Amino acid sequence: MSDPSAPALWAVIGATGTGKTALSLDLVEALAARGRPAEIVNADAMQLYRGMDIGTAKLPVAERRGIPHHLFDVLEPAEDAAVAWYQDAARAAVTAIHGRGADAILVGGSGLYVSSVLYDFRFPPRDPAVRARLERELDETGPGALYARLRDIDPLTAERVDPRNGRRIVRALEVLEQGEATHGAALPETPVLWHEPTRIVGVQMPRDELVARLDARVEGMWRDGLVGEVAALRAAGLEDGVTARRAIGYAQALGQLDGDLAEAEAIAQTQALTRRYARRQVSWFRRYADVTWVGPDADAAALEESPGWASPTIDRGGGAGTGLE
Repeated sequence: MSDPSAPALWAVIGATGTGKTALSLDLVEALAARGRPAEIVNADAMQLYRGMDIGTAKLPVAERRGIPHHLFDVLEPAEDAAVAWYQDAARAAVTAIHGRGADAILVGGSGLYVSSVLYDFRFPPRDPAVRARLERELDETGPGALYARLRDIDPLTAERVDPRNGRRIVRALEVLEQGEATHGAALPETPVLWHEPTRIVGVQMPRDELVARLDARVEGMWRDGLVGEVAALRAAGLEDGVTARRAIGYAQALGQLDGDLAEAEAIAQTQALTRRYARRQVSWFRRYADVTWVGPDADAAALEESPGWASPTIDRGGGAGTGLE
């Protein structure tokens, strides 16, 4: 049994747009009021990128309430984010925070990134040459042909991968080409916590409210200058990488800049993809055990006082409803 007075690892998870950022700031202040300093570690894959601010809803530095934030703006858009790299970087940040006697609060909705930190999660080998070849094929033919190949080779993994997610398909094929029996693309069957104590807080809201919020947020991104942000990032090498240029909203803004999409089409496409992404986030996080599910207006002070430390296993059943089933 871990010592609850020891520096803790918290995770504030949930679908995009549910209010994780605001709750995490309130939680840091609630912990500080009780004599437990805390710092925030980013677990949003796109917020790792420097200059990708509007389209990722990144919290401006001036609005971070003086709270230390880690793993924001650490990659150039031309660089490719990899979850194995992120796991090492995030765990190093958490360990350093704990070394300062503070709690670490992991905040974000990138499910695989969150899981890679919370659980004893090991990754298959990598081969840059194989990956580069598959990436070229993806650019030339699109994800359909690669997904069909994955389905033939490893149907179980194919069932767990979105047929439109070219990056995930490429990674699965890369692993299989190296002789691994399967990529898996799932949480380990018998996971254990990486750190104890761990506390997981999930933020949820009714489906209709979340859909309205997401649609309005996308419209706001265009009003706030997303297309201009993307134009500047393009000049800085956005299209030289694989990950950033395919981010939801950024790909559509590029299409608008190229004249392939009208503004209304780019916005509508981004809204649809954002809703779909939120549904996938819900499905991922529902598998976590011992999540304290709250609304976006939850009282962080009451949350800090309540019990709910995570056990070292994942409930592979249903879990709480989280808004976009």
